[in-house]
Amino acid sequence: MKKLVFGIGIIVIIFLVLRNTAKGRMVTNHVTGVVAGVVTKTNYINTTGDSISTRVIVPKGYKRVAYKTGSFQQYLRHYNLKPYGSKIINYDDSEYFAQNWHEAILEIPVPSNGLQQCADALMRIRSEYLWQENRKDEIGFNFTSGHYCSWNKYAQGYRPKIKGNKVTFHKTVSPNHSKANFYKYLNLIYTYAGTLSMYNELHKVAVKNIRIGDMLVKPGSPGHIEIIVDEIINETGDRMYLLAQGNTPAQSVCLLKNFEDTEFSPWYKFKENDPVYTPSYYFDEARFIRFK
Repeated sequence: MKKLVFGIGIIVIIFLVLRNTAKGRMVTNHVTGVVAGVVTKTNYINTTGDSISTRVIVPKGYKRVAYKTGSFQQYLRHYNLKPYGSKIINYDDSEYFAQNWHEAILEIPVPSNGLQQCADALMRIRSEYLWQENRKDEIGFNFTSGHYCSWNKYAQGYRPKIKGNKVTFHKTVSPNHSKANFYKYLNLIYTYAGTLSMYNELHKVAVKNIRIGDMLVKPGSPGHIEIIVDEIINETGDRMYLLAQGNTPAQSVCLLKNFEDTEFSPWYKFKENDPVYTPSYYFDEARFIRFK
């Protein structure tokens, strides 16, 4: 018995020590999340729901923030999901090693070329929304070099000539406005744009002003980025949010659990300048950007 008590004490001490570092906290949160997933059954998941809005239940006292029909916010909130229990699959059809991080898998195909990683998946979601809304002239992103590459120019036959940090565009192929060519354009974007270019290009948003479609970001090479896909509010104005992410290696886009606050998981709360711990990543502060 003494050995058992001593062993438990050592585990508790290690747990507390780990919690004092960012990486250690990620580990302990992961363990906590696994245990919580086994011991308790969340009240906020409807396993028969086939979209974000029908899969995740709103906690008592909250309601979903209203957005206009046809808006990017509504598009994300009603995004289709794979059946409950679907796994995170890598671009090469292998299973990702961590299958307890998510509550849902979004219906976004993962190309076998391995290019569609964290930032790329979000640029695809935004681009497909603009395509669907017949706002194709708004599709475009900066390369990491800072040069803007639009779908319109690509469809007209212009291709980049890249030499170091210098980029020029030349009309080298026949015009092609097809959906198949659109995805070739996105592959080009995935190659030359990413988390850092998005951070440098896009508008920064204070936590008090964030909304669905805004992205939690840590810029860098590599960095990481996640997107808000739902938003709720209570009578006192407190808000909570859902987060989804693509990842590296390129893999299924998933709706994330909240290992920091298992009571409300998968809902998240954010505070200005505070760090954010999600199952796969540590953000040293709640820093957000917004698509144009």
